[in-house]
Amino acid sequence: MSDINELGSGMNWYVAHTYAGYENKVKTNLEKIIENRGLHHLISDIRIPVEKTVEEVGTNEEGAPITKEVEHKVFPSYVLIKMVMTDETWHIVRNIRGVTGFVGPGSKPVPLSDEEVEAIGVETRVVMLDYDVGDSVTIKTGPLKGYIGTVQEISDDKKKIKVLVSMFGRETPIELDSDIVEKN
Repeated sequence: MSDINELGSGMNWYVAHTYAGYENKVKTNLEKIIENRGLHHLISDIRIPVEKTVEEVGTNEEGAPITKEVEHKVFPSYVLIKMVMTDETWHIVRNIRGVTGFVGPGSKPVPLSDEEVEAIGVETRVVMLDYDVGDSVTIKTGPLKGYIGTVQEISDDKKKIKVLVSMFGRETPIELDSDIVEKN
């Protein structure tokens, strides 16, 4: 199993498959092992994605519904672990009671991509822009590479922007990904 280190360097999110209903036990046991062995530098986070819903559980004397907030596992039988994949960490996670293995071909764990992590909502990236509305920017890539425009609008999540670009003697608004422009 010594080729595990070649799968990726640094902290990545991996998915461990568990027996049904063992997710919380696996998380608790792994947290105890991390604490006892001082492995915070190798395993930094463990998550069980849940969503909260409000369910009706009955009615009161007046006939009004009684509700309660209930948590449902988004991915039953899976635990997400942010870790550095080494022989040691692989064996620690793999040998916890209730874990059946890692998600990946054969016995090789595959880390989640940044897009998958963001889509699941486990980690959110904070986008920092070095420009504001009204600033002059140059487009770095794509068919409009080299064009200069003025930022007209920035989306709430800062992933998209609207730039006013002068093309063929006319000002044209264009929506772009925020990371493909740079401030002039």
